[in-house]
Amino acid sequence: MRMKKCWFCSSTIYPGHGIQFVRNDVKIFRFCRSKCHKNFKMKRNPRKVKWTKAYRRLHGKDMTQDSTFEFERKRNRPERYDRNVTENTLKAIKTIDKVRSRREAKHIERRKKGKKAQQTIEAVKELEQSISLVKAPAFLRVDPSLTLPKIMVKVSQGQESQSQRMEE
Repeated sequence: MRMKKCWFCSSTIYPGHGIQFVRNDVKIFRFCRSKCHKNFKMKRNPRKVKWTKAYRRLHGKDMTQDSTFEFERKRNRPERYDRNVTENTLKAIKTIDKVRSRREAKHIERRKKGKKAQQTIEAVKELEQSISLVKAPAFLRVDPSLTLPKIMVKVSQGQESQSQRMEE
């Protein structure tokens, strides 16, 4: 069974599925669904559309360089059938899948680690800005250093005397 890749989003296209577009210069474009075909017709760049593999690879969301990708390459060289070679290849495919999944999990963990550090910095900054919302009012009465200092402000009113002051 020959599976092809979508030109726009790089997902697999199974036999009997998808749309095929042949340009005047006989270049063949295969699309997995109408969404990809419409984006192609609108002349959108797959590297700028966030849901495509090209965008994810370009922006470091997916792995780009790994030795396991070499096994996935398409080879147009015919090979003579040998039962032993086929058996060894099928065993190797299973181990390669395990290695790739482990490496992808490690890649995702590294990405999350950076994000977590960023979130903690943002949380600390937000906590510093609004500490009064976190601390209980009873605790603020005990330790007044956490509250803002009280400033005496003059309030001018026509009927009352000028010497009266209000706390803010």
